[in-house]
Amino acid sequence: MKLVLIMYNEALHMEVMEVMEKHGLSCYTRWEKVYGSGEKSEPHLGTHIWPKANDVMAVVMDEETVPSFMEDVRGLRKTFAKQGIKAFVIPVEEVS
Repeated sequence: MKLVLIMYNEALHMEVMEVMEKHGLSCYTRWEKVYGSGEKSEPHLGTHIWPKANDVMAVVMDEETVPSFMEDVRGLRKTFAKQGIKAFVIPVEEVS
């Protein structure tokens, strides 16, 4: 199993949920109004100068799902390059 950690502009939530649904993923943890700065998008700091914010989702999935899921995330990155979206794949050692 793998944990995919997805950080994205809060405006892209529906698009991320469509990818989740496409892959039959309904279990996740979501953090809203997370702030940060990346390499390719403007800062999302929740201030009057940088008013945007990010959301973060943690999704555990089977290893077989990861390649196609990540391909869809890459598609969102191309389509919404200025808004910002990034995903990381992390091994899951144990679930209790």
